[in-house]
This record gives sequence, structure tokens and C-alpha cells, in this order.
Amino acid sequence: MPPPPVRHVGWAVWALAPTAMLAALLGLTFSGAAGPTELADAGPLVRWARPVVTVLWQLGASVTLGGLVLLLFVLSPPPDHARAQAGPRAGRQHERTGRERGAGQAWPVAARAVMIAGPVWASCMVIDLVLGYATVAGRPIGGAGFGDELAFYLTEISTGRAALVAAVLAVVASIACVAVAGYGSAVIAAVLAIAVLIPLATSGHASGSAYHELGMSGLFGHLLFAAVWVGGLVVLCVTASRLGRDLSAAATRYSAVALWCFVGVGVSGAANAWLRLGGWEGFLGNYGALLAVKILIFCGLGAIGLVHRVRTIRTLAPRPDGGAPGAFWRLAAVEILVMGAVMGVAVALADTGPPVPQEAQENLSPAEELSQQPVPPEPTFERWFTQGVPDLLYAYLAAVMAIVYITWVLRLRRRGDRWPLGRTVVWLVGVAGFAWITCGGPAVYGRILFSAHMLQHMTLVMVLPILFVLGAPVTLAVRALPARTDGSRGPREWLLAIVHSRWARLASHPVIAALNFAGSMILFYFTPLFEGALTTHIGHILMVLHFSLAGYVFVNVLIGIDPGPRRPIYPLRLVVLFATMAFHAFFGIAIISMDTLLAADYFGALGLPWGVDALADQETGGEITWGIGEVPSLALAIGVAVQWARSDTREAKRVDRKADRDEDAELEAYNDMMAKMARDSRPG
Repeated sequence: MPPPPVRHVGWAVWALAPTAMLAALLGLTFSGAAGPTELADAGPLVRWARPVVTVLWQLGASVTLGGLVLLLFVLSPPPDHARAQAGPRAGRQHERTGRERGAGQAWPVAARAVMIAGPVWASCMVIDLVLGYATVAGRPIGGAGFGDELAFYLTEISTGRAALVAAVLAVVASIACVAVAGYGSAVIAAVLAIAVLIPLATSGHASGSAYHELGMSGLFGHLLFAAVWVGGLVVLCVTASRLGRDLSAAATRYSAVALWCFVGVGVSGAANAWLRLGGWEGFLGNYGALLAVKILIFCGLGAIGLVHRVRTIRTLAPRPDGGAPGAFWRLAAVEILVMGAVMGVAVALADTGPPVPQEAQENLSPAEELSQQPVPPEPTFERWFTQGVPDLLYAYLAAVMAIVYITWVLRLRRRGDRWPLGRTVVWLVGVAGFAWITCGGPAVYGRILFSAHMLQHMTLVMVLPILFVLGAPVTLAVRALPARTDGSRGPREWLLAIVHSRWARLASHPVIAALNFAGSMILFYFTPLFEGALTTHIGHILMVLHFSLAGYVFVNVLIGIDPGPRRPIYPLRLVVLFATMAFHAFFGIAIISMDTLLAADYFGALGLPWGVDALADQETGGEITWGIGEVPSLALAIGVAVQWARSDTREAKRVDRKADRDEDAELEAYNDMMAKMARDSRPG
């Protein structure tokens, strides 16, 4: 009998932190970033302790995020817990699947790993606050006035505030990690853990560059994908001895997660490198040399992952002893150590100055200062389609939406099922429209022209949702994604759980959906939320997310094909739609009639070089709001009417088929009843 799998990789898991620390210290020694500074030096303790603490909090973050992903998407929960989560009906089905005794034992082990890693992450983040200020201020820890200066740094300086917010969020996330006991608490912990990365991404190298939004999105994606990749493998290896017959399934599922993480790390890393190197000559310096080493190690990790997917995972067929070939675990151990090396090099890179200075730019025009992007040339018809802004988040999301949808369609075709070509076409047109709205001309001019902003907004909330709803993504996913029978939740199970949840039913109620769709516009444009979306990247992301979802839910209530909400009768749908059309007309006319600027401190201070009458442009934006609001609404009304007519036709055919089967027994019964009534009504 082979030894328990964990013995093969236990030494590598314990060696992960020392390997990452050693790589970080060697990288800093090579680049000279940890050497004493000329003007003010925090001392060797701070210079060498900070990268060690950074490695520790990154490892804590990795195990936390990777472990939560395994809990949510990979591992099977204990049988009792699975039945409690799914209800009695699913529990009976669970018993019929015949899961082996002891299945789900890895889930509590992974949960304990998250419970430990979360507080470690938070503690190291708090320590890093002090070390970070000492590094920036160039003074040793302690001494007269150090505490007051630290408090000023954390409350008044943007870098310090971001670090403080990240540390506070990490503490809150650690509390949620300690409380993980099921899917619900794991989801809350995962959301809070991901939120910690947002302020960290705002203070990276690229936060002061001309394309700082690309830098922030790139750094956020880099941190997230790398953490899930590394932490997921660590927790998988830690729980391996408890997986038993589930080992093959768990390794296969993690491999799929790792593939997405590999792509995400590569794409975000390429964006970050483009911002910081400034060209191929950037590889000639210390920063470029460290980056080249990181790229080589990253490619090595990709090769190891490929070997796992192509060769070793196939050897993990269920065995009576629950063991696995030593080749798999030796390769996993090497992968963990290589991951530690690349993490250490990444820490060294973060403290090494890149060839392209990343400090905040000076001598910016008011428009550049407010919009946080270079001022584009005066808009023309051609420039609406040739200008663009490199936004990694939206571009990556659009690519994933297109690739995943096509993959699902091809999966159906391979097994002999059909999927309407029209649905595929409208979905891809919607994805292309989303990419143009968020990365093309509307995104470029939407930060400096109210009219362009309203074009972007109304397309997101009114036009694109129609295309996405007609694409029927939920129906396609349910048909294409494999169903799991071991109690774990994959993408299909999570999708169905969300669609049929109480929150989804509440949000998709026709009155709630209409109020959210229309009322949130008033709340957004006539409060500081509008200016916050214009001046902050996270505010803009939340705006796009909210109004895209609000539009999708509203349209899905009216003409949706996918399963989910209990849609109202057709007359009520038309009433809700016409009421919304009236609101859009009122909202557009209200903007046209205004003699004051919305977000006046922003649009009134831009001073665009090609001259713009801000109030006249706002009037144009109101006209766009009115026009784009009415035309898609009319199309929706036609769609509802067509579905109503088809529903009546289907009902008539159903009645005819029933009459053919029972020789119109219902009509015969009705005629008999009328004849009896006539006889009873005759006198005498």
C-alpha cells in the first residue's frame, strides 16, 4: 500500500514560504532595492523585514482565496452538510447516488486551512502598515513622534489610506474566514477577501501612470489569479489524504481553475509589463532582468500544468486505497516550490523601480486631472470607432463571454444537440457591443462629454440587455455544463442556485425590477454617485455592473427565454413596460429642460481644448436618453406582443390536440349542460 499522498508533498508545502522569502531576498539583493537610501534610511531591519512580511501576507492571501475557491467549486461537502444545504428532496437524491462512506472529509480540512490563513493574512497586513510607513518616511520604527506621523500617513496620504483600508478589510475578511461553516458563509468570506485586493491594486506601480486604470485592473487581476492558483494547489495537497475516491475529480476540477488562472496571470502580467517597461530595451535593466526571470518561471509553471492535464491527472483513477502515483505528487511538489520562487521574484519586482516612472504625472490640464486619462481629439464619426481606452477588465470579460458561449455551443454540437444559430449571433453581437461601449469611443468620450456618457449608459441598460436575453445564456449553460452527483457545486449548480434563489425571485419581481431599472437612474444622476463614477475607477465599474444587471433583469422579466423568474401575464408586462417608457421620456425631457449642470464641479471645469458648451452637451445627452429609451422600449413592446400571440397560438393548438384525443369531451359536456338547462327552463 502506498503512503498517504500528503507525505509526498508535505515537505514542499512547508518549504513554500522559505522558498518565496529566499527568492525575494535574492531578487532585492540583485536589484539593490533593499539597499540603504541616500537621503533617509529606515534601517536594515525595516528594509529586510518588509519583503519577508509581504511574502507572508501574500501566502496567507493565497491560501485564503485558493481554499475558498476549492470549498465553493471543487470539494464535496460532508454528506450531512450537503443535505442540509440542498433540502430534503436533494438529500434523498444524494442518497440514491450512492456516495461512499467518508466522502467529503476534505472539506472540513480545507475550511480549517482558510480559518488559519485568514488571520495570518490580516496580521501580516497590519504589520506591513508600520513597515510601509517606515519605508516611505525613511526612518526606523519608534522614536519621538513616530505614532503621530504614522496616524497622519494612514489618514491623510492616499497610499497610507489605501493600505489602512486594505488592512481593515483583511481583518473583517479574517473574521468571516474563521466563521466559515457552509456555502453561504464561504461566499461571504470570498467576497470580503477579494475586496481586500481592491485598495492594494490602487497603490501599485501603475497607479500613477497615464493609463493607471489599466494598471489597477492589471494588478488586481494579477493578485487575484495568482493567489487562487497558488493557494488552490496548496490546499488541494493539504487535503489530498482525505479525498479518497474524490481525488481524481478534485484534481481535474482544480486543473480547470488553474488553467483560467494561468491565462489571467499571463494577460494581466503582460499589461503590467507593457506599462512599466516602455519597450524591449526595458529588459536591459535590473527590473527587466527580474521580470525576465519571472516570465521564464511562469512559462515553466505552464509546462508543469500542461503535463498535469495531459498525463498525470489521467493516472488518478479511483483506487481502493485512495492513493495516487508518486509521479503526480512529485510533480505537484515541484510546482509548489516553483510557485514560491515566482512569488518571491514578484515581491522583489514590487520594490524595484521600473524603467518607466510610475509617479503621478505633473502639469496636467484640468481635463486630464479630472478624467484621469489623456484628452482625446475632437470627436468625429470615424473616431467613435477608432478611438479606444485599454481597459483590461472589460476586454477580458468580453473575451470570456464570447469564448465560453461558443465553447458551450460546440459542446452541444459534439454530442449531437442543436442550438439556434440566431441566439449565437445575437449574443456575439451583444458582446461586441459591450466591448465597444466599455473600451471604444463611448468609453473614451464618456468621461468628458455628458452626451457620450448617456450614449454609453443607455446602451448598457437598454440595448445590450435585449441581445443578451435573446441569447438565452442560462438555458445554454444548463444544457452544456455537466451536472455533479457528489454533492459539490460546479458552475451549473451555482448558476441554478442563483437563478432560483429568494434574492433572484425578489429582484425579478416585475414591480421591483421596474423600480430598480428606472428609479436607480434618479438616485444615481441626482446624487454624488454620478460624480463618483466619473472620478473613480471603482465607481465606474460599479456603475457598469449595476445598470447592466438592472437592464438584463428587467428585459428578462418581459421577454426572457431562460428559466428563473415567474413572469407576469402578458397584459401586466405591457403595463410595466409602458410605465417605464413614460418614465424614460420624463427623465430625458427633465434633463433637456435643466438650466444647471449635473456634476457641475466636474463637467464645468474640464476646459476641453476643442471647446464644448457643457450645458448644450447636457441637452444633447437628454435627447439621447429620450431617443435610446423609446426605441428599444418599442422593440420590447413588439416582442411582448409577438410572444403573447405565440402563446395564444400554442394554447389553441394544445386545446385542439386534447380535443382530438378525447373526441372533444369538454365541448360535449358543455353542450349537454346547456341542453339540460334548456329542458329545465321549459314550463310544465
